[in-house]
Amino acid sequence: MQKKLGDVANQLLFENEHVKVWKMDLAPGEASDFHEHTLPYVLCVVEGDTVDAEFENGKSMTIPVKPDQVYFVEPGSRETAVNRSQTRFREFLIELKR
Repeated sequence: MQKKLGDVANQLLFENEHVKVWKMDLAPGEASDFHEHTLPYVLCVVEGDTVDAEFENGKSMTIPVKPDQVYFVEPGSRETAVNRSQTRFREFLIELKR
């Protein structure tokens, strides 16, 4: 059975023909919607020390992060972001439409 897909982050802040800009804010113990990344994107970490990605195949991985880190990520993954740390996790996620 296929899981229902949700948004890639908590709040859509801006969208035009070039980009979509999202804010992700997860308190300790919170999780995002299960979502699919269909566009390449840039992650800009604001706060946090780790975030976990739980994939639909049941696998999980912990990603170490720190404020001011920026990542470029290719599309294709389907996951839930989970904050299992003791600190808030915040980032801006910029989806590139072109």
